Amino acid sequence: METIVGRTLSVHQEHEMLLKLEAAGLTDKLAQKVVDSKGNDLAAKVVRLIQNGGFEPSTSQKLAREIMGENFFGIEEAIKHLGVNATKQQLAYLAKVPFSEEQLSSCKDTHVLVAVFPMSILDIRGKVKRELFCNPDNAWYNRQAFAKDKGEVDWELVRKEPIANSTNKTWNDQQALLGNDEETPTARIVVYTMVGHFLATEKRLFKKIYVRCVDLDSDGHRVYVGNLDAEGLFVYNWRDDDRTDDLGLSAARKQ
Repeated sequence: METIVGRTLSVHQEHEMLLKLEAAGLTDKLAQKVVDSKGNDLAAKVVRLIQNGGFEPSTSQKLAREIMGENFFGIEEAIKHLGVNATKQQLAYLAKVPFSEEQLSSCKDTHVLVAVFPMSILDIRGKVKRELFCNPDNAWYNRQAFAKDKGEVDWELVRKEPIANSTNKTWNDQQALLGNDEETPTARIVVYTMVGHFLATEKRLFKKIYVRCVDLDSDGHRVYVGNLDAEGLFVYNWRDDDRTDDLGLSAARKQ
C-alpha cells in the first residue's frame, strides 16, 4: 500500500509555483532531473537557494568556509539565524573574503570568521530568544549610543578567547598585549559573533569570562561583554584602571 506523505503546500501554491518555474525555463527534462537526483540533492539545492534569498556563495567564501569549518558564520548563517535581508550592495562587498588562505589556516581553531551585517546590539537582541541576553527589559545599556550603533557590513576574524594573559590587567596593560596584526573590536562585533556562533553551533564563547571591547559608555567607562551562560549574555561597563581575574581583552585580526 502506498504511503501518503503529508503536504505543506496547497494545490493552488503548487500550481502557481510550477507556472513560475516553467516561465523561468523549467522543461519536462529538467523537472525529471530533479525527480531522479540522488538523495533529492537538486531539490534540496533549490530549496536552500530560496531560503538564502537567491544568494550563492563566491569561490572566496567557499574556500573560507572549507578552511574555517564550524568557525565560520557566513551570509547563509546570518540570513538563517539573524533574519538578515542582505542588499545587492552588501553581497557584492562581502563577495571576497579579505583574509588570505594562510591567515585563515593559522586562525581556523582560534578565531571565528564572521560576515557582520549592520545590526546594533539592540537589533541582534530583538532577533533572538530573550533568554540569550541577561535582563533585556531593564538593561542599563538600552539607551546607550554604543548599543544602538548599527556599524557597517564587513568580514571580521574574531578571537574565540581573550588575549593570552590579559586578565587581571588594566586597559592600557591589555592593549600592550595586542599583536601588530590585531585590534580590539567593538562590543557590537563581539556580541554578533557570540550570538551567531551559538545559534549556528550551540557552542558558547566567553562562557565564564568577560572581555573588554573598544567602546565607551556615556560616562566614559569601558564596555565589556561575556559570560554567555544559562542566564544569558552580559553587557557591562567598568573603569579602565580597574582589573579582575575574570576580565580579559577581546581581539580581532586587522584587515
